[in-house]
Amino acid sequence: MSLPPFAEALRVWARIGCLSFGGPAAQIALMHREVVEERRWVGEARFLHALNFCMLLPGPEAMQLATYLGWLMHGVKGGVAAGLLFILPGALVMLALSFLYAALGQVPVMAALFLGLKCAVLVLVVEALLRVARRALKGALPWVVAAAAFAALFVLAVPFPLVVLGAALLGWALPAAFAPSGHKGGTGGSESALDAALAAEPGRIAALAGAARRAGLAALALWLWPVALLMGSGGCLADVALFFSQMAVVTFGGAYAVLAYVAQEAVGRYGWLSAPEMLAGLGLAETTPGPLILVLQFVGFLAGWREGGAWGALAGAGMTLWVTFLPCFAWIFLGAPYVERLHGHAKLAGALAAVTAAVVGVIANLALWFALRVLFAEVPGLLPAWHTLRWDALALSVLAGVLLFGLRLGVVRTLGLTALAGLALSLLGAAP
Repeated sequence: MSLPPFAEALRVWARIGCLSFGGPAAQIALMHREVVEERRWVGEARFLHALNFCMLLPGPEAMQLATYLGWLMHGVKGGVAAGLLFILPGALVMLALSFLYAALGQVPVMAALFLGLKCAVLVLVVEALLRVARRALKGALPWVVAAAAFAALFVLAVPFPLVVLGAALLGWALPAAFAPSGHKGGTGGSESALDAALAAEPGRIAALAGAARRAGLAALALWLWPVALLMGSGGCLADVALFFSQMAVVTFGGAYAVLAYVAQEAVGRYGWLSAPEMLAGLGLAETTPGPLILVLQFVGFLAGWREGGAWGALAGAGMTLWVTFLPCFAWIFLGAPYVERLHGHAKLAGALAAVTAAVVGVIANLALWFALRVLFAEVPGLLPAWHTLRWDALALSVLAGVLLFGLRLGVVRTLGLTALAGLALSLLGAAP
């Protein structure tokens, strides 16, 4: 079994980028289905090893995972292509919706479709949670770690990096309890194309490392260059470049981990947008493909719009994307070669496997957070205001569950049919 041609991989990465709705949980599940289960390009354990590393990095883990896997299969060009194709579809959709929002103050044509999409996304996240749990929770201690991670995040509001660090330290101390598996077995225990390539070419990782190091340093230089040029110049674009560069190194755990801080600074300190506009941007990001961190593009867009109109908005959105995602390429290209060389390290493997167990709790926390805000109009604290249950959202979520789990229609048809059902409810006057 051989690695796919680069052109074939491009088509698959583009497909993943266009279908990557639902935040990191659903995106990682989609990627797993495409490259592990259906095509057997990557083995199960190597996929999880890469995912564990990406969970330890700042930035969107699903985008970084695509970059990592693309690099493993086709070197730097594969990593760049996989990462860019994961970002671009959502960025273009977000740009179009941002223009509509800024020009009209709302997106009325999309509102009903968005309700159906949100409900379908909720079910996709639940499916992703089940998938990751089945792979990661082998034995009693991983279950305990997953439950503790969920409680720490949902009940105690412990910062995400501390949850990951605690799990990693436990796995390092007790590697045997997490029993990470070998690299073989994408589906049915059969060898993956990447495993076969690495077995046939033991020096492959070392051969890829030099170019990856140069690419990582180039990404760092490209990231910091415009920030340095704008420093001291004043104006909105300089503030956007510096602020979101800072966010790029502290966004552990994805967008939700930093949204409160971003909203506080963007609304209260800089005045780039209002609190309702921030929530609208999050709603747009949740229902477009690509990483949820694209909500930052919406913030940068409105910041530029208010200072320089359409051209200022394009500059603000472009600068936000530049300083948000270039560091992600740097982290992967600089770190992945070293992580790949440590596959045989028992304590590191135990630490990363423990992180995977904690990720189950993280995804469960995100799934519950998302479910409460989709199904209820008011969530004043940990629990919702039960009388604000949205029966239309509940009905659409049940429909999405039947389509995905019962009829097994797949991601695209489930999203499309549930969105159309939301539109139908709106036309009948059952949805706002």
